[in-house]
Amino acid sequence: MNEWLKKLFSQVTGLWSKWTLPQKLILVGVVLAAVVGVFVLVSVSSSPAMTPLIDTPIADEDAREKIVLRLNEENVRTSVSPTGVISVADEATARRMRAILIREDLIPKNVDPWALFDIERWTITDFERNVNKRRAIIEEVRQHIKALDDIDDASVVVNIPEKTLFAEDQNPVSASVVLYPKPGSDISSNRKKVEGIQKILKYAVEGLKDENITIADSTGAVLNDFEGMREWDRLTRIEKEQKLIAQLEAQYRAKILGALQETYTIDRVRDLNIKIDMDMSEKAVQQRDYLPTVIKPDNPETPYDDSEVVQSITLSSETSTTRWQGTGFNPEGPAGVEGQTAPAYKDMSNLYGLSEQSIVKKNELVGQRETNQTVSPSIGRRTVSVNVDGKWTKKRDDKGNFILKNGSIEREYLPIPEEELQAMVKQVQDAIGYDRARGDSVSVLNIKFDRTLQFEKEDSAYLKKLQTEQTILYSLIAVAVLLVSFILYRMITRELERRRRLKEEELLRKHQMEREKTLWEAEQAGMEVSMSVEERKRLELQENAINMAKEHPEDVALLIRTWLMEE
Repeated sequence: MNEWLKKLFSQVTGLWSKWTLPQKLILVGVVLAAVVGVFVLVSVSSSPAMTPLIDTPIADEDAREKIVLRLNEENVRTSVSPTGVISVADEATARRMRAILIREDLIPKNVDPWALFDIERWTITDFERNVNKRRAIIEEVRQHIKALDDIDDASVVVNIPEKTLFAEDQNPVSASVVLYPKPGSDISSNRKKVEGIQKILKYAVEGLKDENITIADSTGAVLNDFEGMREWDRLTRIEKEQKLIAQLEAQYRAKILGALQETYTIDRVRDLNIKIDMDMSEKAVQQRDYLPTVIKPDNPETPYDDSEVVQSITLSSETSTTRWQGTGFNPEGPAGVEGQTAPAYKDMSNLYGLSEQSIVKKNELVGQRETNQTVSPSIGRRTVSVNVDGKWTKKRDDKGNFILKNGSIEREYLPIPEEELQAMVKQVQDAIGYDRARGDSVSVLNIKFDRTLQFEKEDSAYLKKLQTEQTILYSLIAVAVLLVSFILYRMITRELERRRRLKEEELLRKHQMEREKTLWEAEQAGMEVSMSVEERKRLELQENAINMAKEHPEDVALLIRTWLMEE
């Protein structure tokens, strides 16, 4: 084998060396084209094929668009062929979406329900064919139910009895399903989802009726016992009706309170009670009204009603009058033959008579209106009650201060005028669509609210404010007194210090004068005065200080002031 490969390789190499450049390029191009073709073929063949959602083409564009929109809501990638066949990614997605479409009645009417199930036909005996058919149906139904988001697993049993000769002897087709819901699923209490599973069974099994289908959960509770759920449905409907009435009452309450509180503030308009009677029963009303005919409508520009209304319009009239006066004549016929005149008329013959007859015929047209409507629900009587408080004013004295009585501010209550109450009644009536004939009732009452706690807080705050103002005033007076006292004390102490200093200076000046006088007298007498060293220094200092005071008086004053402050 190796020798054959070597020989083949040597032949190819020899041929390659003999070929020209264009031949080599052509060979390389052919090889590359073959490789690219194989790659494209493999990629196309390995790409996932789309699975038809329904084998039957859907020609109705509206039905097809509804199905595609529902698939888009479930984030399912879809494709629609030119013939109208809708395809999805895989079989599991197709089963799940088929179950959803059946549950929501989105399958077109012209689509055969059996087209939803891929049931293989077996060319075997009738018994085996029926057994396989039932098994296929059961498995397909189970797969459809398991494809639902709420179902973890399902067990399906379908009983298709053999056909009998007489219809009264035929046993009905029956089905039993046990569901195993996923955690957190509401399928046990969601009637719509249970009805969807029931529809799947009816589509899958021919001749299956609702009363022969049993759907239960893992606990054994029957989920499709809709007859037994009627009482629960009635209670649920009543609860929804009460919720609807409460929601409508809340809307009216917010609307009326908002309008009144903008005018009279939130503090004065607090209580509003509204009761709306609603008839939730569905009624078919047929009504015929006979209406007058309007010849001339009312002109809205005039302050009075200038319309012309008649009860009916004459379409045609006929008047016939007959008048007869004179002697009656009764012919008797040929002579010898008795006439045919009745005896009563015969007695009246040859009498003078007067006869007058008048006939009037009129065809009158009366306007009418026929109304056929279904009423459900209808709003009945509306009752509104509003409590509005008046105004409280605080009394003041001539100086503008509040008047206190028994430790509280004296107040005066001003009720709402009757005109304003009537205006509020009109405003509420317009807000609820008041109809007197319907029995509506609106009352706006001036109620004096209990404001004891509010007044106590206001009085406490006002008294506290007065106390604070008095405390501040007394504190300012005390501070002023202390400040004045301190200033007087400083002035008095400075004056006493100044007088003491002047006294000491005066004493020093007197001593100095006496000393100088003594020295001068001693010098005049020729006496030698012996002075100690300290006295000489002190004398020199005094002379220097005197000379400096004479030459620089401002500096000396500043120096003395500094000494005084240090002392």
